[in-house]
Amino acid sequence: MTAGVAKALKKLDRRAQYHELARTVVVHRKQPARAGDILIVTAGTADVPVAEEARVTAEAMGSRVETLYDVGVAGIHRVLGRHERIRRARVLIVVAGMDGVLPSVVGGLVDRPVIAVPTSRGYGASFGGLAALLTMLNSCAAGVGVMNIDNGFGAGVLAHRINVLGLEKPS
Repeated sequence: MTAGVAKALKKLDRRAQYHELARTVVVHRKQPARAGDILIVTAGTADVPVAEEARVTAEAMGSRVETLYDVGVAGIHRVLGRHERIRRARVLIVVAGMDGVLPSVVGGLVDRPVIAVPTSRGYGASFGGLAALLTMLNSCAAGVGVMNIDNGFGAGVLAHRINVLGLEKPS
């Protein structure tokens, strides 16, 4: 969503909230109570817009979300230094471009669902995210599922659905 479209929506409904980095607009009827524990992890800062799209989506659906940005494997100490927090999450979204290896590393550290999201951002021979996508699809870490390139929205929806399993009251 562009800023211009968001401004037009705001004129139609003052509850519309624009999230510039995530490129999304959310219209809250009422603020949902946050539940569970989703953790979104990015390899680098170039991956943050896709991660923010996932965060905004999961929060709008009612999940409690935290973020750890720029903890990629080029400096493995950045991931390992957050190991305890990563292990506590109920479900993880891991966003990475370039070589796309971070979801496999995280998947090897946890016994929780990991939703991998390849991005088209970054530098090198990433082929618009195809290199990261193929790496994630070939992950040897169990419990890693892969979204399409730049699909932060889909990752946020799936993470929320996993996050609230067992927390929802039967209807």
